[in-house]
Amino acid sequence: MKKYILLLQLLFTAAVFAQNPVRWTTQAIQTDTLKFDLIITAEIEEKWHLYATEMPEDGPLPTDFIFNDVALTSPLTHSELITGFDPIFEMELSYFDYEAVFYQPISVPDQSVTEVLVDLIYQACDDKLCIFRDEQLVVSLSGDSQQQQSEDLTALTPASEKKLKIQLKNTDLLAASTAQDTGSSTIWNLFLLGFVGGLIALLTPCVFPMIPLTVSFFTKQSNTKRQGLTNALLYAFFIVLIYALMSLPFHFLDSINPEILNTISTNIWLNIFFFLIFVVFAFSFFGYYELTLPSSWVNRLDFASTKSGGFIGIFLMALTLAIVSFSCTGPILGSLLAGTLSSNGGATQLTAGMSGFGLALALPFGLFALFPNLLHSLPKSSGWMNTLKVVLGFIELALAIKFLSNADLVGHWGIIKREIFIGLWILIFVLMIAYLFGFIRFPHHPKKTKVGSGKVLIAVITLAFVSYLFPGILPTTSSNSLQLLAGFPPPTFYSIYPTETDCPLNLDCYKDFDEGFNVAQATNKPILLDFTGWACVNCRKVEENVWSDPEIYRLINEELVLISLYVDDREMLADEDQFTLEYTSGRIRNIETVGQKWAAFQAINFNSVAQPHYILMIPDGTILAPPQQYTDISTYLRWLKNGLANVPRQDFEFNLE
Repeated sequence: MKKYILLLQLLFTAAVFAQNPVRWTTQAIQTDTLKFDLIITAEIEEKWHLYATEMPEDGPLPTDFIFNDVALTSPLTHSELITGFDPIFEMELSYFDYEAVFYQPISVPDQSVTEVLVDLIYQACDDKLCIFRDEQLVVSLSGDSQQQQSEDLTALTPASEKKLKIQLKNTDLLAASTAQDTGSSTIWNLFLLGFVGGLIALLTPCVFPMIPLTVSFFTKQSNTKRQGLTNALLYAFFIVLIYALMSLPFHFLDSINPEILNTISTNIWLNIFFFLIFVVFAFSFFGYYELTLPSSWVNRLDFASTKSGGFIGIFLMALTLAIVSFSCTGPILGSLLAGTLSSNGGATQLTAGMSGFGLALALPFGLFALFPNLLHSLPKSSGWMNTLKVVLGFIELALAIKFLSNADLVGHWGIIKREIFIGLWILIFVLMIAYLFGFIRFPHHPKKTKVGSGKVLIAVITLAFVSYLFPGILPTTSSNSLQLLAGFPPPTFYSIYPTETDCPLNLDCYKDFDEGFNVAQATNKPILLDFTGWACVNCRKVEENVWSDPEIYRLINEELVLISLYVDDREMLADEDQFTLEYTSGRIRNIETVGQKWAAFQAINFNSVAQPHYILMIPDGTILAPPQQYTDISTYLRWLKNGLANVPRQDFEFNLE
């Protein structure tokens, strides 16, 4: 049985590696004597992007064509592009989805030319992986459309294979894949986040006083105790349903265009709009004004619920609660909405968050209906709820800075850099501490307020958070700077300070395999082989959001030799280091750049062409674990520890704790 399973794994892996998300078709249409229009069509798999022919500096690789031995009579043109903001590259990028068509008018030297060779370099990415390909297309001038077959990068003659082949052991592990889809865990995280937001909303003056009134209404106004219990539970159910239904319009948007929510969330002007809205929410919580939906809505719903009765009446009562409590729940729901718009599957995640929010809001109505005696244990409505509102106001102000930062990143204004962002947060939370101790007052607050134990506790927690933030404004090489907020402030490279190295997180890394291999042998350490790219979106995500975890950083920094091989590096190799590879098909490929060398090295030895791609091995060539790709912190840490646990103890000493 194990043999069958291994065989299936090998077949599946071979199918995955053989698959190319971009398939090319070529055709030539004769327009005059010796003149042709070359039509090159790319068929792109769902969820993959092929980038445009022109890219900004520090962006992904453009799609680049080189037409050999012909004259170009007009510039290259192409079909319509999609343009949107890329949150990793922090810039507007143009790309193709599903299909791209390129048109190039040419003229040939004479009628003996029957085909045109086109060298093609391109990058394509989905939400987890990127590929960087260097192919040659053959365009027949006969007019027939030709499906181009991608060259198998491992189909080399034995002589060529030896040029980059290394001796590996435990190669059966290369057939397994440890990549993980974190979508379901993200949905649960959003559900829990929404649930916490709902619990906070419960404690506000808009909702908390309504709990005993509503429960008492159902228990006392019903004909029987059972009917009162049923109505209260139905009321709680309708609250959850109403908040879940609020996310329904976003599913329609998502079905029209799955990219639309992300495009909306990264729009400069929309982020500025969110910034202003959150500032308005904050000053509402501070007590300068009250945000309410039109009172006519409440009156009509209240009248309709009284008149309707039954299920419809209870549903309308729940809807009335949602409208009446908007001044307190609106800002919290706004935070949830804005946070999910930038995520893949934003509509689904928004539904999860809204359902969690509604469940927390409905929970006490159902709980106290089941156990009405617990109503007597509820604390009295008093000034503590106003204090909570003001604290929420400061949090809303901090969130507003996040949206201003997003607009700054998109617009490349260079105003809200990482340290400026953190400094503004420190200022906001210092002001919050001053409020809690009575140094700052807001409308509707008495001149002399008692600083109770609750305020002191919140102030101490806030002071600890400010202390945690403070190192973030200083120049540092520490990997664990603000790891609890990873991904929330601007990225570490968007800094007012110059960076020290061109290695991720200022780690020591080697960009040549032989150099890193020799260091691993000399120091007797395992190797973390990192196949990456300068223009690899998800490589940056792993480096910034996964490697930055303190324990992962420690293992890479202290226990491993990091070798980062950039497969898209266009730096030319020295003349003596350039070489050719001959495929079994007879095609000759010149390896002239650093990236071409490492891309071929990855394909030949590890049967993979995608990035990010991580290999754990020891200098004798023993593979320690299945390859890892784009994943989360817990999976990556488990992968590192499991791999290091397979290292022969008699040869290596390191600390996994």
